[in-house]
Amino acid sequence: MLTISLLRHAKSYWSDPELGDFDRPLAPRRIKAAPLIDAYLHECDICPDLILCSTARRATETLNLLKQTFDSKPEIVFEDRLYMAGARQMLDLATSVSEKCTHVLLIGHNPGLHVLALALAEIAQSQPYLNLIKKYPTATLTVLEFDCSDWSQATPGRGQIRHFVTPKSLA
Repeated sequence: MLTISLLRHAKSYWSDPELGDFDRPLAPRRIKAAPLIDAYLHECDICPDLILCSTARRATETLNLLKQTFDSKPEIVFEDRLYMAGARQMLDLATSVSEKCTHVLLIGHNPGLHVLALALAEIAQSQPYLNLIKKYPTATLTVLEFDCSDWSQATPGRGQIRHFVTPKSLA
């Protein structure tokens, strides 16, 4: 069984026109959202072997708010290519990991994460899938499991949604 988790960064701060998109920090609102996701990760024992995190400031700050959840100290790789990556590029990064890795978490950005989650998920009439179709707000987490042991088989349409949560759904 292989698992890909997708986490969109927490809400970013747009009030400083001098900052470029890459350098935007998290907004004060993240004080509410990130701890909710952090607690959910801990409660559900969702702990990846590897975290691939965009190097954009808002993504790295999101990761810093979550690191205390992970008891097993996953390997963390900051990946420039995740910044504003498309779904195909994200999938290529997620599935090019070591065969010893069974759970990878991507921390990145929309629209790529939302498109990837929709592409990977098996079409279903389940509530998580129907919610996923609607939107992918900041700090949304999707956990998809693949019934295979080789990353080359973690392909679109084969992922079972095990978790789909937004901060609003946890509040």
